[in-house]
Amino acid sequence: MLSEVATAEQISRVISQATAPAFLLGAVAAFISVLITRMNRIVDRSNVLNALPDGDPGRSHMKTVLPRLKRRARLLNKAIEYAVMSGIFTTVLVILAFASSFLNFRHEYGAALMFSIALLFFAASLVTLLLEVRAALHDLDFYV
Repeated sequence: MLSEVATAEQISRVISQATAPAFLLGAVAAFISVLITRMNRIVDRSNVLNALPDGDPGRSHMKTVLPRLKRRARLLNKAIEYAVMSGIFTTVLVILAFASSFLNFRHEYGAALMFSIALLFFAASLVTLLLEVRAALHDLDFYV
């Protein structure tokens, strides 16, 4: 049972504390958009290469790129998964902050832990994107 209804001051404090997670959530959403755009380009390129006839000797060498594209797509998929997990933890953090304010629970330690986990997932996503970008640059060396 609720022993005491949350005051406007408590709710105001939670709103001010939710500002950083809200900015992180916006950044994660924009980052996921970038990752999905990169993934779509790889999928489109793979589809074009797969559509090439196998008997064409002038273009059959182009299909050797498919394993590299598959590796890049796997890296991007992993980066998207990490970014989505970051978004989920950030969203749950904001929900729990408001819920704990209404229930008059202390949430500072839990909020710090959840925000740290969200940042770790975001960092993992960034590192995985870095690996994909390096693979893409390595692909350029393959053609030059």
